[in-house]
Amino acid sequence: MDSLSKIEDTIGYKFQDKNLLERALTHSSYANEHRLPHFSDNERLEFLGDAVLELISSEFLYSNFPNLSEGDLSKMRASLVCEPTLAGAARQLSLGDHIRLSHGEYTNGGHKRDSILSDAMEALLGAMFLDGAIADCKRLVQSYILVDIEDRLLQFDSKTRLQEIVQARHTGSLTYLQVAESGPDHDKSFTMEAHLNGRCIGRGTASSKKHAQQEAAYRGLLYLKEHPL
Repeated sequence: MDSLSKIEDTIGYKFQDKNLLERALTHSSYANEHRLPHFSDNERLEFLGDAVLELISSEFLYSNFPNLSEGDLSKMRASLVCEPTLAGAARQLSLGDHIRLSHGEYTNGGHKRDSILSDAMEALLGAMFLDGAIADCKRLVQSYILVDIEDRLLQFDSKTRLQEIVQARHTGSLTYLQVAESGPDHDKSFTMEAHLNGRCIGRGTASSKKHAQQEAAYRGLLYLKEHPL
């Protein structure tokens, strides 16, 4: 079974135009290295897929959270449909095994990098949309991206929620400290800790300090549920 057929089996959709799927899995580094024609990579499909994803996720949140304002829906969408989530969906679908990368990009671990995986996930949705499969796009998004909503809602702007709890209970100062940094410049990993009055209540690791702080705050919220102030 060839690479494209494996992807089709995994996502449960057979492309009418196989070239769309091939382009969705072609990184710009591969196109440049092999001197492919202009627009042979997945960047334009990524642009389209981003809009498809926004529409599907917006409809889902609008229908399932009727009491939230436009502003809250926008914040929730940004929190739920983000690079780490898209990369996680791509890993579940094993997209990294099929993305065409330059030799150098692959050697540097590009097939495992969140940014490349999330872009490929969006490009795949764009390709499916152009192939006439909007219903399958919705199924894929709801099965692999808009999942574990209850748990992820707890992470929704965790820093703000944790700060509100600390202030409401007058329990002192909340700070965030970076305790580790690893990886090359193109694939950094940061570890942050949430400290309440100098005591660590949560730790998070992510590809950006902001996301690591959110994860630390989320862990802090879980800690305070088990250890009330």
